[in-house]
Amino acid sequence: MTEILIDLGFGEDLADVLAKYLGAGLLAGIFLLLPLFTIWIERKGAARFQMRVGPNRVGPYGLIQNFADVIKLLGKELIFPRNVDRLTFMLAPILMVTSVVGIVAVLPLAPTVIGTDLSIGVLYFISVSSLATIAVVMAGWGSNNKYALLGAFRTVAQLISYEIPLIFSLLIPVLLVGTMSMQGIVEFQGTYWLILYAPTAAVIFLLSNIAEIGRAPFDLIEAESELVAGFMIEYSGMAFAMFYLAEFLHAFLVAVIFAVLFLGGWQGPFAEDLPILGIVYLAAKTFFIYLVMMWVRMTLPRFRIDHLMDFNWKFLVPLSVAHLLVTGFVWRLFPDTDLSGGLFSRLVDEFPRMAVMGLSSVALGIVALSLLRQYAANQRQRILSLTTVDEEYALAITPQTTAQSSVVVVTSGD
Repeated sequence: MTEILIDLGFGEDLADVLAKYLGAGLLAGIFLLLPLFTIWIERKGAARFQMRVGPNRVGPYGLIQNFADVIKLLGKELIFPRNVDRLTFMLAPILMVTSVVGIVAVLPLAPTVIGTDLSIGVLYFISVSSLATIAVVMAGWGSNNKYALLGAFRTVAQLISYEIPLIFSLLIPVLLVGTMSMQGIVEFQGTYWLILYAPTAAVIFLLSNIAEIGRAPFDLIEAESELVAGFMIEYSGMAFAMFYLAEFLHAFLVAVIFAVLFLGGWQGPFAEDLPILGIVYLAAKTFFIYLVMMWVRMTLPRFRIDHLMDFNWKFLVPLSVAHLLVTGFVWRLFPDTDLSGGLFSRLVDEFPRMAVMGLSSVALGIVALSLLRQYAANQRQRILSLTTVDEEYALAITPQTTAQSSVVVVTSGD
């Protein structure tokens, strides 16, 4: 793009600056339009899961349905309820979308296609995505609605809680590669994908991100039966559409980041020679993870709020901490491998460390699931014992109550 601008008559320095801004704008625009396609995929996928047809009226296979919905939302009135804080009320959806779009800046889409290769790319991802928590608080507080505020409090508790195992699972790729650069992590996976080194960490990362997005089974954010749609209850028109856009874009970006961190990103045959192939490989991995997330959403029921928090603090957090310690210990048992040789020599030299680390990660996950199963069985037994005691108490007092009632009736009859 810089060469094109120079040919158009721009100076070299100005062309370089304009190329960066135009490239960033083009990249952000493409990702902002992606939810129009991913929402259609979710609608058709949900229909298949529920034995329906899905959207099929507007355009072939319902492809234009989302465009019709956008036009409808553009025509909706933006209603400001009485006594709302207008500035806070309107800044919340803008900040929510900004926190999601900002992630795109550090995503390596191909060997030469990346917004900016920050040396602290992982830290940047954590920091920018955390802005969504502030947006939720602003939306709940600015709405001047008790249900919106309660929904915001619950959402913030969920987001902050699940950020802890998310960060610990992110530290494992950083520990293995030795850099926070997203591009550096992808380049390291030219031999083996990191999901083979730490499959349990990959599962923790995916579950934590699903909870961060607020999707089933972690969709307490929009529990209609409890919170009347949560912190977005007072939003309408394009303000509501911006929250909707942020949710689906965040879900897609989570799939992209998972592919970058654990599935090799753009790595694949001839990707370094043809960068367009890197984009194709990354897109294929991303849509596979997105379909897995959609499968989880359509299959599992919603958690109860106390179960959701227990699952995080009593299972994911201890497991992520233990996994980080085990990974660091096993990693130091093996000498560093020379990754500058040929592909075959690197595969052979790195295989023992990869196999041991992968098996230790799987073993740790199996032990954790066994403990979780035992804990769940004990909880069920406790609930059954309490139910049995209540039933015995009810049966014990029922005859006595009946006898007293009959005595009262006879006495009144006499």
